[in-house]
Amino acid sequence: MEGIEQWKTEAQQWLQQGIEYAHQIPPTQLYAAVAVLLFTTLLLLTIRLLKRTKSNTIVLSGLSGSGKTVLFYQLRDGSSHQGTVTSMEPNEGTFLLHSESAKKGKIKPVHVVDVPGHSRLRPKLDEFLPQAAGIVFVVDALEFLPNLSAVTEYLYDILTKASVVKRKLPVLICCNKTDKVTAHTKEFIRKQLEKEMLLCPFVNAKPSYEILEAITWVLSEKLRVSRSGVSDADIANDYTLGIPGEVFSFSQCINKVTIGEASGLTGEISQVEEFIRAHVK
Repeated sequence: MEGIEQWKTEAQQWLQQGIEYAHQIPPTQLYAAVAVLLFTTLLLLTIRLLKRTKSNTIVLSGLSGSGKTVLFYQLRDGSSHQGTVTSMEPNEGTFLLHSESAKKGKIKPVHVVDVPGHSRLRPKLDEFLPQAAGIVFVVDALEFLPNLSAVTEYLYDILTKASVVKRKLPVLICCNKTDKVTAHTKEFIRKQLEKEMLLCPFVNAKPSYEILEAITWVLSEKLRVSRSGVSDADIANDYTLGIPGEVFSFSQCINKVTIGEASGLTGEISQVEEFIRAHVK
C-alpha cells in the first residue's frame, strides 16, 4: 500500500509540474503546438484509412459468350475449364494471380468478379462497381461485328454510370479469342466501337463525314427505347460522353479507357494481368 501511495504522490507532482510548465508557455505557442499535434494525428489516421480501404476488386463484364468465365479461371488457376456454360450467377474469388503463384515476396491478392452478361442479370454489376478498382470489359473478337450494337450499348451504359465516372474507374476493353485467324484486331474493334458510340443518344461528339448518314433520329430513338427499362433515378445518374464538336474517341472519357488483346483458351492473358496489377498493388 505504501508503494501505491508513493506512486500517486509522484504522479500528482509530475502533473502539477506539467501544469506549471504549460502556464509558462505563451498562449500563442501553446495553441500552435496543439494545432500541429491535432493536424498530424488526423493526417496519419486519414493515410491509414485510405491504405486500409484501397480496393482490390476487378470486375469482368461483357456480353454472354465473350469468354469472361474462361478468363476468370485462367487468372485463378491457369486453366481454361473448357466446357463451362454461360454463368447465371457471378463467379468471384480472392486469390493470387496464377502467373504470380511462384513469385516470392508480399503480393496482394486480387478479388475478381465475373458478372453474368445476360441482359436480365446485368443489374448485378451495380452491386460490385462501388468497390471496384478497375473493369475489364470483354469483347468477343471473333463474333464482334454481329454483336456490335449490343456490345456498344453495354459499354456505353458502363462508361456513363455515375459509380464509374465519379470514381474515374479505369476500363480495359479486352478483345478476347484473338488466337483465331478470323478474329478482328484490337484497332479495328476500337475504331468500330468509337463510330458506333455516335449512335448513342447522349454522346456529345459530332459524327465524322463517312457515317453522317447513318446517324438518324430513328436509330437514336430505337436505342432510347431499348433503354426505357432503366429507372428515372438511374438515368439521372448517367453522364454524357464526348466533347461537343469533336469526333468521339475513348481518350475523351474522364476515366482512362485502354484496349488490349487476350486468348482465354490458350492462356495468353498477359495484358489483362498487367492491367490488374497496375490498379491492384
